[in-house]
Amino acid sequence: MTNERISTYEGLFLFPQAAMANLGEAAEFIREVITRSGGTIVSFRKWDDRRLAYEIKGNKRGVYFLAYFTAPHTVLGEIERLCNQSEKVLRHMVLNADHIPSEVVEAAEGSADLATEIKLRAEREADAEGVATSSVERRDEADAAEQQESPVKETVETVEEATTDA
Repeated sequence: MTNERISTYEGLFLFPQAAMANLGEAAEFIREVITRSGGTIVSFRKWDDRRLAYEIKGNKRGVYFLAYFTAPHTVLGEIERLCNQSEKVLRHMVLNADHIPSEVVEAAEGSADLATEIKLRAEREADAEGVATSSVERRDEADAAEQQESPVKETVETVEEATTDA
């Protein structure tokens, strides 16, 4: 049995703004990287989405995720390797957070808020698809109604022309 020292770490992960379309996938990626490396997540949340100071890999905006986790110091290399290999993560930074009080770390928990945001975005997307479908259906119905009225209009115009000529 090894006596590895377990420390608390703070990780900040930057994803392109395209990750906003699927926040759940980005969050799950971070959780998987940390747990696969041997860490245990203490608190996790979407920190912010904002304009970047400079363009990174063609992205002008990004989404930040903040994670506090405990792990042996030997796993930091594995976390860095997995983040560097991924095309999903633009930047990442992991710092030792042993000096941060546990109350602050626990207060940073935002998994419930993130789950709510993911759910609301999914509902909004489903509503938008429904609106798009219904507008297409309405357009099709309007076209069908116009085609049905068209012969009547032509007949009325023909009759009016005939009466004015006579």
